[in-house]
Amino acid sequence: MSSKDTSDIVRGCLIIIGNEILSGRTQDTNLAYLAVELNELGIRMAEARVIPDEEKVIVATVNECRKKFDYVFTTGGIGPTHDDITADCIALAFGVELEIHPEAEAIIRRRDAPPDVMQSRLRMARVPKGGTLVENPTGGPPGFQIENVFVMAGVPMVMQAMVSTLGNGRLVGGAPVRSRSISAYLTEGRIATCLGKIQERYDDIDLGSYPFYRQEGYGVNLVMRGTDEKDLEAMKSEIREMIISFDAEPIDED
Repeated sequence: MSSKDTSDIVRGCLIIIGNEILSGRTQDTNLAYLAVELNELGIRMAEARVIPDEEKVIVATVNECRKKFDYVFTTGGIGPTHDDITADCIALAFGVELEIHPEAEAIIRRRDAPPDVMQSRLRMARVPKGGTLVENPTGGPPGFQIENVFVMAGVPMVMQAMVSTLGNGRLVGGAPVRSRSISAYLTEGRIATCLGKIQERYDDIDLGSYPFYRQEGYGVNLVMRGTDEKDLEAMKSEIREMIISFDAEPIDED
């Protein structure tokens, strides 16, 4: 890993809320999507947590993460049923009341429903006092933002639609992180010392080593991540030369 000072890096954290994720009944795909989108905005996904639908856990996790990271994103638990408690927990974390947001209410009331069904749906119009809406381009209920915490749906299609509305200046990031990748049929043990020396010369780039097995045999994929394109190309050239010095063939993965 890089020894670069991270004080100038804008960092985000995703809190995935849901017993169904932890049980394995549902597989999360939101993390990968959000990490890629944030990267394009110059925000580095620094951490992700998967937690249950438990009030104390959600409140404690949100309060810890919102102090630790520039931006916090949550997915899951903002539906119409009794076990959708994320909005309640976010309000508790900030010490404010929940209130029906008139714009969110209007969106929900566009679809006619019997009174009991509408009452359940209106749970999705509750927003912590002081919060603002996160638009839902699919036409359904919105998410919301309070300070640096963005609360979004767990359904991937809806979550992705919500994320698409955040790139209009609502999130302020740094330089986008770019990557380079090169592979070779070498073991990590053979190249570990050389890799360490290369990393020392580029303290602004993270160099990761990931072993793989393919039909041709065992190998390693070397991934470089940083914001300086020139340094990335320079490091990749050094790694290419290192691979050749071990009598192996460099394989570009970019």
